[in-house]
Amino acid sequence: MTLQKSTAVSSCRVSERSRLITLPRHFGRLMMVVEHAVMDVMSELSSAYQGGYWEFYELSNGGFYMAPTSPERFILLSQGSGNEGELSADASGIVACLFAINRVWARYQTDSLADHYHWLLAFAREHAEWNTIAHIID
Repeated sequence: MTLQKSTAVSSCRVSERSRLITLPRHFGRLMMVVEHAVMDVMSELSSAYQGGYWEFYELSNGGFYMAPTSPERFILLSQGSGNEGELSADASGIVACLFAINRVWARYQTDSLADHYHWLLAFAREHAEWNTIAHIID
């Protein structure tokens, strides 16, 4: 019996030159819906979030996420579960994207959104802050 080693999911920051084509490539006509949902979710999760620039990241498994560029950490509180945790801006972006993609999927129910959720979740499971991410999205 041969065991296959799973390949770790990696992320790569999207360059300034490629930003304009990234959201349409991943979300098509729903690109603005997803982007706004991410920022809305972040505002709901953290009272410290005041807007700002977000970096885009593409994942080696086909996924995508965005994260605020703020150097600070955020305390996130899930209104649904009451779970709270402190995360880096990168991990906070992952949480916001997971919630937002799920929210948009609930309305539009496309296979692409479901795929993006699962691809990002696979990446999140390998993140250094997975335990806190999991606690908040639970």
